[in-house]
Amino acid sequence: MGSVRWAFRYGSWTPTRSEWLYAARCIQREEKERIGKFVFARDAKSAMVGRLLLRKFVCERIAVPWSEIQLARSPRGKPYLVLPEATTTHTPPLSREAQRWSFNISHQGEYAVLAAEQGLQVGVDVMKTTMPGSSSVSEFFRIMTRQFTEYEWSVIQSSGSERQQLAAFYRHWALKESFIKAIGTGLGFNLQRAEFHLSPQPVTEEQGQHRTMMHLDEEEEDSWRFEESSLDADHHVAVALGLHSPPPAGPRCPSPPPPTAFTHLTFGDLIAQATPLSEEDPAYWDGFQSKGEAPQRQSSRAPSE
Repeated sequence: MGSVRWAFRYGSWTPTRSEWLYAARCIQREEKERIGKFVFARDAKSAMVGRLLLRKFVCERIAVPWSEIQLARSPRGKPYLVLPEATTTHTPPLSREAQRWSFNISHQGEYAVLAAEQGLQVGVDVMKTTMPGSSSVSEFFRIMTRQFTEYEWSVIQSSGSERQQLAAFYRHWALKESFIKAIGTGLGFNLQRAEFHLSPQPVTEEQGQHRTMMHLDEEEEDSWRFEESSLDADHHVAVALGLHSPPPAGPRCPSPPPPTAFTHLTFGDLIAQATPLSEEDPAYWDGFQSKGEAPQRQSSRAPSE
């Protein structure tokens, strides 16, 4: 089975005029218009990078020419590929192997990430560990009480300093969101149904983890495994990988494969195989320059694509 893990640090990306206008030419018109409506430059950059990540993946791994890629969104906002038909495009129908790819993106903090897998459901979530902006850590936790089980709160609040407790909070949050995004449930899912039992080994930039287990409705869940990675000291990523059907009865595999490491991309990597879909629009740069800077956000229940 194939695996793809990509990360792009949009928070430190200061696009030039030529970069921004070229990027805008390489995405679908409706996505360009949607991005143009963002009030803050950070949001526009994260959305633009997310679109480029998706198109790069479909072009390079599913082998659909850039100009033929048509991306759409499910009713819950999850992106998916509209399969090409030989009768309407120059691209032949996708092979069975190509259709087995599942992909998902997330953007928060300074990063946008993409995770993709063949033969498995996939969801990804990235979270930045930040101090609450308008409340104390204890008040922030009180507000979020209903999002975690008693066991998870015991783990979070016994993690050490306030900073370490916040890191544990966001680690649990990323795990839950990755699962929700993989199954496509969205806001209707009660987060307390999914309880995570963390791997005892720490997650570092040098070493990811894959031994965290999920209990769903108080039963250990064998159909899902979770990869955890650190992009840097502040950003934690969780990838949920699920079987499309329950595993066969019998002894469990002694150890899952090690997590796939994230590759950090440059803007040049994002557009390496890009093909412009429209003419240059100079006014689009003026609109981007007029956008303000957004404050850092705390976590929310709305999954990011």
